[in-house]
Amino acid sequence: MSERRVALVVAAVGGMAFVVLAALLVPWSPVPGGTPDPVPATSVFTAEQVRAGEHFANWSRLWSWSSLAVSLAFSCWLGFSRWGPRLVGRMPGWWWVRVVLAVAAVELAGRVVTLPFGIALRKHALDHGLSTQGWGGFAADVLRGQAVAIVATSLLALVLVGCARRWPRAWPAVAGALLGVLVLVGSFVYPIVVEPIFNDFTPLPEGSLRAEILDLADREGVPVDDVLVADASRRTTTLNAYVSGFGSTRRVVLYDNLVDDVPRAQVLSVVAHELGHAKHDDVLVGSLLGAAGAVFGVGLLALVLGALAARGRPPLREPEVVPLLLALLAVGTLLASPVQNTISRQIETRADVDALLATRDSDAFIAVQRQLALRSLADPEPPRLSQLWFGSHPTALTRIAIAEQLRP
Repeated sequence: MSERRVALVVAAVGGMAFVVLAALLVPWSPVPGGTPDPVPATSVFTAEQVRAGEHFANWSRLWSWSSLAVSLAFSCWLGFSRWGPRLVGRMPGWWWVRVVLAVAAVELAGRVVTLPFGIALRKHALDHGLSTQGWGGFAADVLRGQAVAIVATSLLALVLVGCARRWPRAWPAVAGALLGVLVLVGSFVYPIVVEPIFNDFTPLPEGSLRAEILDLADREGVPVDDVLVADASRRTTTLNAYVSGFGSTRRVVLYDNLVDDVPRAQVLSVVAHELGHAKHDDVLVGSLLGAAGAVFGVGLLALVLGALAARGRPPLREPEVVPLLLALLAVGTLLASPVQNTISRQIETRADVDALLATRDSDAFIAVQRQLALRSLADPEPPRLSQLWFGSHPTALTRIAIAEQLRP
């Protein structure tokens, strides 16, 4: 079987697996009675609060979207021009050394060209009191994040190039399977290896709050490995919580400012939301969808690279392909964002519904959603395209409308 036919089969299998998993595992109708229209912004926020959220969000979108556009343009310039292959062609060492060096060079160059936008976005957050971290800490986080990105992207590139060198025709099938497995393994590894790089975690101390959280988890039938507190207040004033890992690595993580600054009923509402994720194994669901998406992506990548190689672009078995590979990855990630975030919003909505049914406290839910929006200066009514493409959660106004609809 030719490489192209293998790629077609891999893309078809990955695409069908993604569609079937999404149909079976994603809650497409998570709200009893249907998702209501958002409540009016003026029923939740004052006119001044609405203006403040819109002002902050408009400038945030300007800097972040500009950064995205420049990053994408730079990646495509390196990937689709002759400059990328020439750069890699001058690098010394075995093929795998050159792959890693090429990834590091492209990633670091991309960071440099977008750094002005990152600094502007950072200053914007500081000017509005959303950050408590100094510039030294910010720089350290940028370096840590860049190191993680280089390691993860190098692993991806090594798998793809290595498989193409070892299995010239069957590499899409082998690489697709390997990357699918790596996505699942990453779900176990990430909370243990990567999260501690950026935050310190301590178990929530014994006391009434921990007892109530564990009692809530018990009532919901959710086995939780631990409830941790992240020292997020040294970076930000925004409130957050999340669930990560699954199986023996699953834990609920609360920001310390959520624990310290928010009334108990509102904290329990947030925790109930996170327990909803754990109850439905949403991390595992996301990992399975990610694995299927990786298989589909590899098949599609093989078809595109094959067509480009026929026009004189470097084949995947050569390290010179790395800039092109990263450019295609950047374009594919952007194009996949609406699908990814649509699924994310459905899953988040189900967790909201679970929280409301578990606590039967719509008032606390509404209060904490309002507090979350105010503390992060969220735009109450973001542009539809922005919400479709980049909104991983329902808007605060939609979440409050759901709480009103499900009020006991």
